[in-house]
Amino acid sequence: MQKKDIKSKEDVFLLVSTFYKKVRKDDVLGPFFNDVIKDWDEHLERLTIFWESSLFLKTRYTGNPLDVHVKVDKENNHTITELHFGLWLNLWFQTIDELFEGDYAENAKRRARKMGTFLYLKIFEARKKG
Repeated sequence: MQKKDIKSKEDVFLLVSTFYKKVRKDDVLGPFFNDVIKDWDEHLERLTIFWESSLFLKTRYTGNPLDVHVKVDKENNHTITELHFGLWLNLWFQTIDELFEGDYAENAKRRARKMGTFLYLKIFEARKKG
């Protein structure tokens, strides 16, 4: 069966919702997300908009992922490590590969890798500040 590329908001929602089902069940990642996120429907919609904006450049995401991740790290006694970002990225790649193939799918992988690296570095930078 040939997979299609990520082409629409519905495709992005499928990717995001499938991915976060895996994250929520993950023994290492799950507690970070399940303890913080109280309204999963709202969170999935927000992340769909974020990724739609990132991939298609046609919507405007207004949140601040960096502040959120720094706050979660602080609330968890600065226990987020490269392991968490590696697990997150591996699940993201796995989910993309299960559902899609094509240029946008590959771009979603590249953007996630860059975003994960950026967030990881900024979390550690924020620890030094306070």
